[in-house]
Amino acid sequence: MPAWSYIIVAVAAYLLGSIPTGYLVAKAKGIDIRKTGSGNIGATNAMRVLGKPAGIFVLLVDCAKGYVACALISPLVWNWLAPHYSGFFQYFHDTSVENQMKYYLVAGIFAVLGHNYTCWLKFKGGKGIATTAGVYLALAPVALGIAFAVFILTILVTRYVSVGSIVGAIALPTAVWFTNENMLLRIVTIALGVLAIYKHKSNIKRLMQGTESRLGKKSPEATK
Repeated sequence: MPAWSYIIVAVAAYLLGSIPTGYLVAKAKGIDIRKTGSGNIGATNAMRVLGKPAGIFVLLVDCAKGYVACALISPLVWNWLAPHYSGFFQYFHDTSVENQMKYYLVAGIFAVLGHNYTCWLKFKGGKGIATTAGVYLALAPVALGIAFAVFILTILVTRYVSVGSIVGAIALPTAVWFTNENMLLRIVTIALGVLAIYKHKSNIKRLMQGTESRLGKKSPEATK
């Protein structure tokens, strides 16, 4: 497979993932979300600062970034868009399922990196939970469903979204390991799980200090 095809996928996925949804939605309301609440541009902080409708919108768009990054290179999608294939798409159409997975994973990894380290905000972004969920909705929906159930249950028990996200970041690689035989997918999922936990280091610090916000607690800016 030509190296340039992987580069195209990586760049396109990164740029898609780098769209700072939470920042843009907050900016439209005259708020710099980086200076309010937890300072994160993700859906949880958007919901806390901007309210549920805006937070849900940010969540869905961030999730869609991961899903679209993978789904757009699916041979089924490209068969619908360009039935006869040409150039790069011919390479994808002709390659094995194993090589197709490499494209999916390159797209997924760089979509998450784009969200976490967006070039539009000096390479500071979100924590990648929603975007990672979108990636695995495309690649491993059964494992994602298991991890999502663990995520929700953890939040219901602890009332901390951050704890749910951290536990979910452990549950997803575990679920992938037992539901999918592709070793590369397993390894990448473990790496993305470690990255997600690392991105929650400030939350872990606040949890240890007892200052982490519980679900339903609004930021002062949200009440203005």
